[in-house]
Amino acid sequence: MDANRVDAPAAMSEDDANEVKTCCAAAYQSDWARLLLGESFHPGGMALTERLGRALGLKPGMRVLDVAAGQGTSAIHLAQTFGCEIIGVDLSADLARAANEAARRAGEAHLASFIRGDAERLPVEDATFDAVVCECAFCVFPDKLTAAREFARALKPGGRVGISDLTRNGETPTDLRSLLAWIACIADARPVAEYACYLSEASLRVELVEPHDEALVSLVRDIQAKLLGAELLVTLKKIELPSVNFAKAKALARAAADAVRTGRFGYALLWATKLK
Repeated sequence: MDANRVDAPAAMSEDDANEVKTCCAAAYQSDWARLLLGESFHPGGMALTERLGRALGLKPGMRVLDVAAGQGTSAIHLAQTFGCEIIGVDLSADLARAANEAARRAGEAHLASFIRGDAERLPVEDATFDAVVCECAFCVFPDKLTAAREFARALKPGGRVGISDLTRNGETPTDLRSLLAWIACIADARPVAEYACYLSEASLRVELVEPHDEALVSLVRDIQAKLLGAELLVTLKKIELPSVNFAKAKALARAAADAVRTGRFGYALLWATKLK
């Protein structure tokens, strides 16, 4: 691959891409996902969210777009911490509604609001945001270059984009290429240099890349422990998770843990500035 250029992937059909996006959106709004991932849904939790906000220089009066905002936890935290106005976009209308309710309960509805939208076709006007954030979601977008260009389109000249995401070194193991792996943000993780290329190709100048592999190690261990706990609770009939295949989930978690332990997967923050 040319170090200075990446092209939109052609391997996935539009139908397959839509299936991935729809399945991811449905999975992230489930009680199952909340049980395993907690409230933040990404490695490092609110500490890394805050680190990203500080790197982007967020402050009162700034308009921020949170792409793939999920249940709104990060956006609400950024609004509370930095006093900025945040619009969250998520493919799931149910998650957007839940996030708006969470903002209301937190007393931050005047700063944080949420709408339904696709990261590859953002429902926002050109050059209207000071910053764009995207946490642990860029790697599941089927057309990453289009998403990066949408980030740039939404930014004002000189605006910044911050991404935190799963990274990989070498090829993705065969047992981590399933739809379940896509939903778990594993199957289409890319080398950090490739993420930087997507941003560069979208006229965004990468300012800094910061590794946080330890956050991923901690999350994978936590998920493995919670899987065992959830399986025990189901066995004891304390909870019901009728659609969960524990054998597949545990196999995926083991494969992911092995890949993380051997350095095949990591986690990183990237931030970049829109060229004028």
